[in-house]
Amino acid sequence: MTYLHAALSETMRLYPPVPADLKYAAENDVLPDGTKVKKGSIVGYFAQSMGWSEKLWGKDWSEYRPERWLTVEVTADKKRRFVPRDAYSYPVFMAGPRICLGKEMAYLQMKSVVAAVLSRFTIVPEVADGFEPVYFIETVAIMHGGFPVRVHEKVDHGK
Repeated sequence: MTYLHAALSETMRLYPPVPADLKYAAENDVLPDGTKVKKGSIVGYFAQSMGWSEKLWGKDWSEYRPERWLTVEVTADKKRRFVPRDAYSYPVFMAGPRICLGKEMAYLQMKSVVAAVLSRFTIVPEVADGFEPVYFIETVAIMHGGFPVRVHEKVDHGK
């Protein structure tokens, strides 16, 4: 489950479910870096741009590498540990006092669905080499036409 958690985090880094978020300032405020925000202003952040940032993720930012979320050394129990990024570098679930209360439940649900599906089915992508999905940024992120796959039910010969 540790590697699955890393794979889900890496997927959402590259393709966050909510790629952009806007906030409305109800009162005058000051951001942590000292930027003054006047009442009535709209402040936004773009989780997708942050997930694609070389400054935040390194020169290999465009590579899908779940290992970037795991410790380098193997622990005494022969496992690698998940290493979360701070929420301000990885704002998929927002950050600070507005961090998503359902974050852990969302991970649990994603892991449950993956486990349930992959225990019964094999999923094979049905795309040509070089396929580039068209990704729409709306309130939530969607892939135009979905991602074509072929689903094969696993046969249990022991039954």
